[in-house]
Amino acid sequence: MAPMSNADYLTRIKYADAYEALREAKKASGLTYKELAEKVGVSKMWLASVFDGQQYVPEEYAEKIAVALSVPVEKLAFLTEHPYKGNTDPILYRLHEVIDTYGPAIKAIIHEEGGNAIMSAIDFGLDVDVVTDAEGNHRVKITMDGKLLPYAKKGKYPW
Repeated sequence: MAPMSNADYLTRIKYADAYEALREAKKASGLTYKELAEKVGVSKMWLASVFDGQQYVPEEYAEKIAVALSVPVEKLAFLTEHPYKGNTDPILYRLHEVIDTYGPAIKAIIHEEGGNAIMSAIDFGLDVDVVTDAEGNHRVKITMDGKLLPYAKKGKYPW
């Protein structure tokens, strides 16, 4: 299979209408990703990427999302299918996969929590560490720290 960009994937997604209905249900609920994640018992980043079709959702979490959004659980059965994910050197592939999977969710959280803004890649810090967890497993820890840059509001709207 030829590699596919995240934008191409998201625009041809198998359940586009169902995902749109899911996003509408979230909007109608008035819940933020953080608030919904707390109700479901998951991280806000994982949950936000669910809304873009980038995560497999176990049935018990699909049910919790349905309850939190007051949506019939059968309307969210599509979430329990494994999504297509995108290809290269194993480490670079995984880094691309992280951005392909979580990029739209990162964007959504930045806008939800930081307003109409972007993360600077100029005023930016990046660090990588290999750490050992409590079970003795080696883990890669990547920290990105970019300044939050609100869009300028020059002149009258729309600027």
